[in-house]
Amino acid sequence: MNIIANIFLIFVGLIVLMIIVSAIRVVNTGYLYVVERFGQFHRILEPGWHFLIPIADFVRAKVSTKQQILDIEPQSVITKDNVKISIDNVIFYKVMDARSAIYNIENYRSGIIYSTITNMRNIVGNMSLDEVLSGRDKINNELLRVVDEITDAYGIKILSVEIKNIIPPAEIQQAMEKQMKAERDKRAAILQAEGEKQSSIARAEGLKQARILEAEAEKEANIRRAEGQKQAQLLEAEGKAMAIQRIAVAQAEAINTVNKAIIESGTNEVVIALKQVEALQEMAKNPANKIILPNEAISTLGNIAAIAETLKK
Repeated sequence: MNIIANIFLIFVGLIVLMIIVSAIRVVNTGYLYVVERFGQFHRILEPGWHFLIPIADFVRAKVSTKQQILDIEPQSVITKDNVKISIDNVIFYKVMDARSAIYNIENYRSGIIYSTITNMRNIVGNMSLDEVLSGRDKINNELLRVVDEITDAYGIKILSVEIKNIIPPAEIQQAMEKQMKAERDKRAAILQAEGEKQSSIARAEGLKQARILEAEAEKEANIRRAEGQKQAQLLEAEGKAMAIQRIAVAQAEAINTVNKAIIESGTNEVVIALKQVEALQEMAKNPANKIILPNEAISTLGNIAAIAETLKK
């Protein structure tokens, strides 16, 4: 009997221990637990450990408070100009009120998806294809505003709505590719023309600079030639002036010599005539001297020459 009683007590103790262990709940960081008591909302368990009453308390849902990503599959949308395109979105959201997220809507993820798809079709339906392709930011901002207002009712905060892809029909893609190719060819032709223009300008500018330098060089050469000619003329004039000066000195010396001879020999007319002849001969030796004599002087010279010949004999 004692053995059976001990086994029973051990069994009861194990059951009690299991109940106590199951009553202790540990909530991890980034999560909230929604707890019901007898089928009604009781409280929200925050991160940490908590004690629940067995059988009475029940964890209704575990809600993540971290930022979450919801990838929406591509959806067919018709634009204002009746072009059927495919758009897929990515939604970034966060649960702000766990109780509202559990009790105000059956599935808040599905609610976000359908709200986004419906409003995206409404927004894109009022835009042309070109506006859709060039207005992603506008569509994202409008979707964010509308969907965030809807999800406020069940405690969800929409952080961002992003369009992943916009896929037009194949024929539209081909037409767009042709248009893009034509635009690229146009830009290439413009760039080539601009390059040729710049090259022509550079060549003209180089030719202009070369001509300017050539003219400046010619000018400098002319100046130097003129300067050389000027220096040569100055040197020649100085040489002539020096020669004339030396001739004048020589003539002065000759005159002095004649005067000295006259003084030494007295006023002999024959001697004077001879001295004059010698002086004229010295003057005639220099090609730079020009002697102009009147007729009377020539006759006098003839007489002097006769006298000189007589004296020599």
